[in-house]
Amino acid sequence: MTTMSQDEAVTFAHTFATLVDNVSIALLDKVHPIRLALTALFAGGHLLLEDAPGTGKTALARAIAASIDSSHSRIQFTPDMLPSDITGVNMYDQSNGRWQFHRGPIFAQVVLADEINRASPKTQSALLEVMEEAQVTVDGVTHPVALPFIVIATQNPIEQAGTYPLPEAQLDRFLIKTSLGYPARKAMIDVLAGAGSPDRSRLLRPTITSAQVSALSASAMSIHTDRAVLDYIAGLVEATQSDASTVLGVSTRGAIGMVRCAQVWAAAQGRNFVLPDDVKVLAGPVWEHRIVVDPDAAFTGATAAGTISRALTTVPAPASGA
Repeated sequence: MTTMSQDEAVTFAHTFATLVDNVSIALLDKVHPIRLALTALFAGGHLLLEDAPGTGKTALARAIAASIDSSHSRIQFTPDMLPSDITGVNMYDQSNGRWQFHRGPIFAQVVLADEINRASPKTQSALLEVMEEAQVTVDGVTHPVALPFIVIATQNPIEQAGTYPLPEAQLDRFLIKTSLGYPARKAMIDVLAGAGSPDRSRLLRPTITSAQVSALSASAMSIHTDRAVLDYIAGLVEATQSDASTVLGVSTRGAIGMVRCAQVWAAAQGRNFVLPDDVKVLAGPVWEHRIVVDPDAAFTGATAAGTISRALTTVPAPASGA
């Protein structure tokens, strides 16, 4: 594959910025989380939003769906939901004497999985195949989903009654995990001034087509990543795996995900090469949710964020990624 040219990187950055501005209409003062969310989209991954109620998690997902001219769906996860409620089911058509597959809501390009941790582990497992391989297998028949494809899942970490923690295998399939937090005072005033129409995502119009997303995603994967930067990523991954406070460090999938995210992040800055600083900025959102801290260490205050911080401190960064 030909390396992305500098002019192509500038074009990518312009398109990315336009999309960020459009989503920002619905979500004020949240540029960094929006950039992370769009990085997951262009890197071909999935996004997990974990935050307190009422901070705009669903609004962000709706705004991204509204900004892309593509199919989208919303799945409200509940404890009584079945896997077939997500993937679809084969039904017998008496008129022609054949079984026909009725597609579930997962067959959209932008899927909002609202309160994903309210579904049972069995139902959550229905997402494993489609999130990894962009396909659904029902009764031995494989059905591909349309590309680009992204699952934007939300969960509330505060209210734990009636919820099921996401298993490590599923957490590892989310490329980026981020939160929105509460708005600053000025942004809060602007939100209150528009309280008559709180769902600003309904005001948005698409600024990019799904075909453009796929094309830009493919071009971002051609961003030059120097072997010194790859060695830096590998060193950080090994540091999380060998950290005394962790049971499970960053996986190979997580390392590959970092390369893809760093390439998109670099292109979004108008560069056609990855810098070590790109990796440093993305280390928390891309890796923190993949690390499992030893329970005894957690009792004494150890965290996944602390593991990443130690890795960034101890592993020397290369002088340049160009």
